[in-house]
Amino acid sequence: MGFEDEVRALIEKGPGELADPAWRFDAFENGKVLHGKRKNHLPAMGWNSWNAFGSGNTEKLTKAMADKLVELGLDKLGYVYVVLDDGCYQPFRKDGRIQNEEVKFPSGFRALADYLHDKGLKFGMYNDIGTNLCAGAAVGTCGHEKVDAQCYAEWGVDFLKVDNCYYLWDNATFSDAANARYVYAPNVKGIRLSKGAFSVELSAVKDGILWGERAEKKDTYVTCLGTFDGTGPFASPVGARSGELRFAVNVPEAGEYDLSVEYATGKEEGVGAWLQVAVGEIGSAELSFDGFVPETESPESFAFSAPIRVSLKAGENLIRIMNHRRQENTLHSYAAMLEGLNLAAPERDVILSICEWGKTHPQNWGYKVGDSWRILNDITFQVGSDGDAGRASWVSDYTTGVTAQYDKAVIMDEFAGLDKGWNDPDMMMIGMNGLTEVMNKTHFTMWSMMNSPLMLGMDLRNMEKGDALYNIVSNKAVIALNQDALGVQAKRVYASKMTDAYGKEGTRPDKTYIRDNDRVDILAKPLADGSVALSFINLSQEEKAEGYGVDKATILEYIGDKMVRRDAFEKASSYEVTDLWTGESARNESGKFEVKALAACDNVTVKVTPYA
Repeated sequence: MGFEDEVRALIEKGPGELADPAWRFDAFENGKVLHGKRKNHLPAMGWNSWNAFGSGNTEKLTKAMADKLVELGLDKLGYVYVVLDDGCYQPFRKDGRIQNEEVKFPSGFRALADYLHDKGLKFGMYNDIGTNLCAGAAVGTCGHEKVDAQCYAEWGVDFLKVDNCYYLWDNATFSDAANARYVYAPNVKGIRLSKGAFSVELSAVKDGILWGERAEKKDTYVTCLGTFDGTGPFASPVGARSGELRFAVNVPEAGEYDLSVEYATGKEEGVGAWLQVAVGEIGSAELSFDGFVPETESPESFAFSAPIRVSLKAGENLIRIMNHRRQENTLHSYAAMLEGLNLAAPERDVILSICEWGKTHPQNWGYKVGDSWRILNDITFQVGSDGDAGRASWVSDYTTGVTAQYDKAVIMDEFAGLDKGWNDPDMMMIGMNGLTEVMNKTHFTMWSMMNSPLMLGMDLRNMEKGDALYNIVSNKAVIALNQDALGVQAKRVYASKMTDAYGKEGTRPDKTYIRDNDRVDILAKPLADGSVALSFINLSQEEKAEGYGVDKATILEYIGDKMVRRDAFEKASSYEVTDLWTGESARNESGKFEVKALAACDNVTVKVTPYA
């Protein structure tokens, strides 16, 4: 079967039935992992080829980067994963298997893995849950998860980054835009419910109740029954990312009822053709229908569905009209890859890096299968090549900047942890053109405080021991924050501006999504030894001359429940405050921790240790 025939067969098969309730939206908050996903991994540290070389990476360059990691001693600091990104495979499968690109990687992937393992490093690779990789090679894992996992086991892979291009069950990058039909319910005008002599018709606009934040009422119907696209920086990660239409329905007796939905289909963001109907609250609902309904002429030409049998109790029932397949399908695809890895080599502990760019809000479900999950689209699209560093930015209107990624990740602390996994604002851009030394230092501080994976993305040949770049990425005290055994992401406890991304005044700095970067943030991170790290961060490109501070009471209010030896911190009469960038220490007896000024894009990060 040729590639095009394979794709057609996959489309005809569809995303499949999710018979196990464990895959469902209603199970996202139950805390249970799938396929025995291993827990307690600290954030991964290493080097990824994409920012430095794009699709131009080679075996020779990869070995040079590995040699440089060891020469610089960065491996001893924890940078052990060497990850091949896109551009390393042949463009098509051979006998159903993925193969090394023979010019770029002439020795094959097993030989490269052996080279890295012999140096005490670990080998990482890349694929995609779609039909193709983002650079175009027709070797995505979709439908091939088990055979690909076997290949990775044979090659000795320790880390797998899995992208989201050409995904058949959502309108992802390079996918058909009409795939939105899978991930949105049709527009809904109302429902009809009947059993014997009993019959009732309810209007979606007049009688329906909107749940969540996505659905909206038009004049005569409800639309956008689905999940926000989280790829860009326009939607907060906190709160319900999906919307449902709900009806509270009273019936005279228990039994089976016929439910017909008055609907109109589409194939665009906001309106689709896949309908889900459930009865009951989240966590205890019974799913009555999950699939396509016949297409209508347009998103505003309505028809009644065939009767859907629903089981109701006497009295009030909650009927939910929805489509959570954007998240459910993606979870299922990544879970298939994890299952394949565990079947191929159950003894191997492979790190699974979910790279679907935050599109389906993996902070809600990623912990079930992954060790980390990307939160936004790429941090830069101007990648380098052999001899060219590529370009980075501090700020941008989209995702391509340090602050854009930070602004979202910084309020996602409650989604992360040793028992879950880590929010991933993409690999670091330290060493690329466009960032100053101060920006690089703050970039590194942000990622370390937020427990983000510390993946270097630069051409390591541009770094020498003792130079400014080396001194940033080798700061043991700052790395220790990221790798602290307690495994708690820092929480923002203060923001000098509290207007959220939509212009509304926020209420809590740890929940409010702020994109105005003319501000100062203060982060607090509890550590395993009972101390607390504080980071004062100036996101502005102008100096902030006024003072900023946070007191002991505020620290305890926000992170006290996560602290080790909280009482010792609370009752201490004084504290040792150590600057993690200068190494200077001072005694603090006030319990208020302050900085007098912050240079543009700079940070002051300290470790606060209570005296006995």
